[in-house]
Amino acid sequence: MTISLGDIDPSSTPGAPGDRAATEAATEELRGRLVDLQERLWAEHSQSLLLVLQAMDAGGKDGTIRKVFTGVNPQGCRVYSFKEPSRHELDHDFLWRIHPCTPGKGEVVIFNRSHYEDVLVTRVLDLVPESTWRPRYRIIRDFEHGLAAAGTRIVKVMLHISKQEQAKRFAVRRDDPTKHWKYSPHDLDMAQQWDDFMRAYEEAVNETSTDDAPWHVVPADQKWYRNWAVLRLVTDALTDMDPRYPESKDLGTKAT
Repeated sequence: MTISLGDIDPSSTPGAPGDRAATEAATEELRGRLVDLQERLWAEHSQSLLLVLQAMDAGGKDGTIRKVFTGVNPQGCRVYSFKEPSRHELDHDFLWRIHPCTPGKGEVVIFNRSHYEDVLVTRVLDLVPESTWRPRYRIIRDFEHGLAAAGTRIVKVMLHISKQEQAKRFAVRRDDPTKHWKYSPHDLDMAQQWDDFMRAYEEAVNETSTDDAPWHVVPADQKWYRNWAVLRLVTDALTDMDPRYPESKDLGTKAT
Protein backbone atom coordinates (compact mmCIF):
# COMPACT_ATOMS: atom_id res chain seq x y z
CA MET A 1 0.00 0.00 0.00
CA THR A 2 1.37 3.39 -1.01
CA ILE A 3 1.63 5.90 1.82
CA SER A 4 0.78 9.55 1.14
CA LEU A 5 2.01 11.86 3.89
CA GLY A 6 -0.41 14.52 2.73
CA ASP A 7 -3.30 12.23 3.70
CA ILE A 8 -2.08 11.85 7.30
CA ASP A 9 -3.03 14.63 9.72
CA PRO A 10 -0.05 15.19 12.09
CA SER A 11 -2.43 16.36 14.84
CA SER A 12 -4.68 13.30 14.63
CA THR A 13 -4.75 10.49 17.21
CA PRO A 14 -5.87 7.33 15.38
CA GLY A 15 -6.44 4.33 17.60
CA ALA A 16 -5.86 6.20 20.86
CA PRO A 17 -7.61 4.58 23.85
CA GLY A 18 -9.36 7.86 24.66
CA ASP A 19 -8.55 11.46 25.50
CA ARG A 20 -5.18 12.62 26.79
CA ALA A 21 -5.75 11.40 30.34
CA ALA A 22 -6.93 7.98 29.23
CA THR A 23 -4.08 7.64 26.74
CA GLU A 24 -1.45 8.63 29.28
CA ALA A 25 -2.87 6.05 31.71
CA ALA A 26 -2.69 3.41 28.97
CA THR A 27 0.89 4.49 28.26
CA GLU A 28 1.91 3.74 31.84
CA GLU A 29 0.37 0.28 31.60
CA LEU A 30 2.21 -0.38 28.34
CA ARG A 31 5.50 0.80 29.84
CA GLY A 32 5.21 -1.87 32.52
CA ARG A 33 4.63 -4.42 29.78
CA LEU A 34 7.69 -3.18 27.89
CA VAL A 35 9.92 -3.49 30.95
CA ASP A 36 8.85 -7.11 31.38
CA LEU A 37 9.26 -8.00 27.70
CA GLN A 38 12.66 -6.34 27.44
CA GLU A 39 13.88 -8.23 30.50
CA ARG A 40 12.71 -11.49 28.93
CA LEU A 41 14.42 -10.62 25.64
CA TRP A 42 17.70 -9.92 27.44
CA ALA A 43 17.49 -13.16 29.40
CA GLU A 44 16.50 -15.26 26.40
CA HIS A 45 19.48 -14.01 24.38
CA SER A 46 18.38 -15.27 20.98
CA GLN A 47 16.44 -12.41 19.32
CA SER A 48 16.86 -8.64 19.11
CA LEU A 49 14.87 -5.54 18.26
CA LEU A 50 15.86 -2.43 16.31
CA LEU A 51 13.73 0.70 16.52
CA VAL A 52 14.48 3.25 13.80
CA LEU A 53 13.23 6.77 14.53
CA GLN A 54 13.17 9.38 11.78
CA ALA A 55 11.63 12.85 11.87
CA MET A 56 12.13 16.40 10.81
CA ASP A 57 14.08 18.65 13.19
CA ALA A 58 12.10 19.12 16.44
CA GLY A 59 10.01 16.10 15.48
CA GLY A 60 10.33 14.55 18.93
CA LYS A 61 12.90 11.78 18.56
CA ASP A 62 14.72 12.56 21.82
CA GLY A 63 11.49 12.96 23.77
CA THR A 64 10.10 9.72 22.39
CA ILE A 65 13.16 7.77 23.46
CA ARG A 66 13.11 9.31 26.92
CA LYS A 67 9.39 8.74 27.48
CA VAL A 68 9.05 5.31 25.91
CA PHE A 69 12.12 3.61 27.40
CA THR A 70 11.99 4.94 30.94
CA GLY A 71 12.58 2.04 33.31
CA VAL A 72 14.02 -0.53 30.90
CA ASN A 73 17.16 -2.44 31.85
CA PRO A 74 20.07 -0.35 30.51
CA GLN A 75 22.19 -3.50 30.18
CA GLY A 76 20.14 -4.60 27.20
CA CYS A 77 19.24 -1.26 25.63
CA ARG A 78 21.42 1.08 23.56
CA VAL A 79 20.75 4.33 21.70
CA TYR A 80 22.74 5.63 18.73
CA SER A 81 22.40 9.10 17.26
CA PHE A 82 23.69 9.42 13.71
CA LYS A 83 24.70 12.96 12.97
CA GLU A 84 26.65 14.42 10.06
CA PRO A 85 29.24 11.80 9.06
CA SER A 86 32.89 12.44 9.76
CA ARG A 87 35.45 12.60 7.00
CA HIS A 88 36.64 9.12 7.97
CA GLU A 89 33.09 7.77 7.73
CA LEU A 90 32.62 9.40 4.34
CA ASP A 91 35.64 7.45 3.09
CA HIS A 92 33.53 4.27 3.41
CA ASP A 93 30.19 3.11 2.08
CA PHE A 94 27.18 4.74 3.73
CA LEU A 95 26.31 1.67 5.82
CA TRP A 96 29.83 1.29 7.21
CA ARG A 97 29.08 3.29 10.35
CA ILE A 98 25.63 1.73 10.78
CA HIS A 99 26.25 -2.00 10.88
CA PRO A 100 28.42 -2.09 14.05
CA CYS A 101 25.58 -0.38 15.93
CA THR A 102 22.89 -2.94 15.13
CA PRO A 103 21.63 -5.01 18.08
CA GLY A 104 23.24 -8.18 19.31
CA LYS A 105 21.26 -11.08 20.70
CA GLY A 106 18.96 -10.00 23.51
CA GLU A 107 19.37 -6.30 22.84
CA VAL A 108 17.01 -3.46 22.03
CA VAL A 109 18.71 -0.75 19.98
CA ILE A 110 17.23 2.62 19.08
CA PHE A 111 18.49 4.64 16.13
CA ASN A 112 17.93 8.38 16.57
CA ARG A 113 18.21 9.19 12.89
CA SER A 114 19.72 6.41 10.87
CA HIS A 115 20.93 5.14 7.50
CA TYR A 116 17.85 6.87 6.06
CA GLU A 117 19.64 10.22 6.31
CA ASP A 118 21.54 9.00 3.25
CA VAL A 119 18.39 9.07 1.12
CA LEU A 120 16.91 12.16 2.81
CA VAL A 121 19.41 14.89 3.69
CA THR A 122 21.85 13.85 0.98
CA ARG A 123 19.04 14.05 -1.56
CA VAL A 124 17.43 17.32 -0.47
CA LEU A 125 20.72 19.16 0.00
CA ASP A 126 22.08 17.70 -3.24
CA LEU A 127 25.16 16.33 -1.49
CA VAL A 128 25.41 13.41 -3.91
CA PRO A 129 23.88 12.88 -7.36
CA GLU A 130 20.67 10.92 -7.83
CA SER A 131 22.69 8.14 -9.44
CA THR A 132 24.29 7.65 -6.00
CA TRP A 133 21.33 7.99 -3.60
CA ARG A 134 18.63 6.24 -5.61
CA PRO A 135 20.30 2.77 -5.64
CA ARG A 136 20.52 3.05 -1.85
CA TYR A 137 16.85 2.10 -1.55
CA ARG A 138 17.70 -1.40 -2.79
CA ILE A 139 20.84 -1.56 -0.64
CA ILE A 140 18.81 -0.60 2.44
CA ARG A 141 16.15 -3.22 1.68
CA ASP A 142 18.83 -5.89 1.35
CA PHE A 143 20.60 -4.70 4.53
CA GLU A 144 17.42 -4.84 6.58
CA HIS A 145 16.46 -8.20 5.11
CA GLY A 146 19.79 -9.54 6.31
CA LEU A 147 19.23 -8.22 9.81
CA ALA A 148 15.77 -9.76 9.93
CA ALA A 149 17.08 -13.11 8.70
CA ALA A 150 19.59 -13.07 11.56
CA GLY A 151 16.84 -12.65 14.17
CA THR A 152 16.40 -8.88 14.47
CA ARG A 153 12.86 -7.49 14.51
CA ILE A 154 12.84 -4.06 12.86
CA VAL A 155 10.32 -1.36 13.76
CA LYS A 156 10.67 1.80 11.65
CA VAL A 157 8.80 4.92 12.72
CA MET A 158 8.49 8.29 11.06
CA LEU A 159 7.31 10.88 13.59
CA HIS A 160 5.12 13.04 11.38
CA ILE A 161 4.78 16.62 12.64
CA SER A 162 3.28 19.63 10.89
CA LYS A 163 5.26 22.60 9.68
CA GLN A 164 3.31 24.78 12.13
CA GLU A 165 4.15 22.55 15.09
CA GLN A 166 7.81 22.55 14.12
CA ALA A 167 7.81 26.36 14.13
CA LYS A 168 6.28 26.38 17.64
CA ARG A 169 8.93 24.00 18.93
CA PHE A 170 11.72 26.05 17.36
CA ALA A 171 10.34 29.13 19.14
CA VAL A 172 10.41 27.31 22.48
CA ARG A 173 14.01 26.25 21.91
CA ARG A 174 14.97 29.81 21.03
CA ASP A 175 13.21 31.43 23.99
CA ASP A 176 13.79 28.89 26.78
CA PRO A 177 17.35 29.10 28.23
CA THR A 178 17.21 25.43 29.19
CA LYS A 179 16.61 24.49 25.54
CA HIS A 180 19.09 26.82 23.82
CA TRP A 181 21.46 23.90 23.36
CA LYS A 182 18.91 22.32 21.02
CA TYR A 183 18.48 25.44 18.91
CA SER A 184 20.43 26.11 15.73
CA PRO A 185 19.74 28.73 13.04
CA HIS A 186 20.70 25.98 10.59
CA ASP A 187 17.46 24.22 11.52
CA LEU A 188 15.52 27.19 10.12
CA ASP A 189 17.40 26.88 6.84
CA MET A 190 16.46 23.22 6.62
CA ALA A 191 12.83 24.06 7.40
CA GLN A 192 12.72 26.24 4.30
CA GLN A 193 12.98 23.02 2.28
CA TRP A 194 10.02 21.40 4.00
CA ASP A 195 8.23 20.35 0.80
CA ASP A 196 11.40 18.80 -0.59
CA PHE A 197 11.89 16.83 2.61
CA MET A 198 8.29 15.62 2.56
CA ARG A 199 8.76 14.31 -0.97
CA ALA A 200 12.00 12.61 0.05
CA TYR A 201 10.42 11.05 3.14
CA GLU A 202 7.40 9.83 1.22
CA GLU A 203 9.49 8.14 -1.44
CA ALA A 204 11.90 6.63 1.10
CA VAL A 205 9.01 5.21 3.14
CA ASN A 206 7.33 3.70 0.10
CA GLU A 207 10.54 2.35 -1.42
CA THR A 208 11.78 0.65 1.75
CA SER A 209 8.64 -0.54 3.56
CA THR A 210 8.84 -4.34 3.38
CA ASP A 211 7.43 -7.37 5.16
CA ASP A 212 10.73 -7.63 7.05
CA ALA A 213 10.85 -3.94 7.97
CA PRO A 214 7.58 -2.03 7.52
CA TRP A 215 7.33 1.71 8.08
CA HIS A 216 4.86 3.24 10.52
CA VAL A 217 3.96 6.91 10.14
CA VAL A 218 2.94 8.21 13.57
CA PRO A 219 1.14 11.58 13.81
CA ALA A 220 3.35 13.42 16.29
CA ASP A 221 1.99 16.92 16.93
CA GLN A 222 0.41 15.58 20.14
CA LYS A 223 3.28 14.34 22.26
CA TRP A 224 1.07 12.27 24.56
CA TYR A 225 -0.33 10.41 21.56
CA ARG A 226 3.10 10.00 19.97
CA ASN A 227 4.48 8.36 23.12
CA TRP A 228 1.58 5.91 23.35
CA ALA A 229 1.69 5.04 19.64
CA VAL A 230 5.42 4.29 19.55
CA LEU A 231 5.27 2.37 22.81
CA ARG A 232 2.38 0.34 21.43
CA LEU A 233 4.34 -0.51 18.27
CA VAL A 234 7.36 -1.63 20.29
CA THR A 235 5.37 -3.71 22.78
CA ASP A 236 3.32 -5.28 19.98
CA ALA A 237 6.53 -6.29 18.21
CA LEU A 238 8.05 -7.76 21.37
CA THR A 239 4.81 -9.55 22.24
CA ASP A 240 4.82 -11.15 18.81
CA MET A 241 8.47 -12.16 19.30
CA ASP A 242 7.38 -13.86 22.55
CA PRO A 243 10.74 -13.85 24.38
CA ARG A 244 10.94 -16.35 27.23
CA TYR A 245 13.12 -16.86 30.24
CA PRO A 246 15.43 -19.80 29.59
CA GLU A 247 14.99 -22.92 31.65
CA SER A 248 17.86 -23.74 33.95
CA LYS A 249 19.88 -26.73 32.81
CA ASP A 250 20.58 -27.85 36.34
CA LEU A 251 18.63 -26.63 39.36
CA GLY A 252 20.52 -28.98 41.65
CA THR A 253 19.03 -31.23 44.29
CA LYS A 254 16.85 -29.89 47.04
CA ALA A 255 18.09 -30.40 50.57
CA THR A 256 15.89 -32.67 52.63
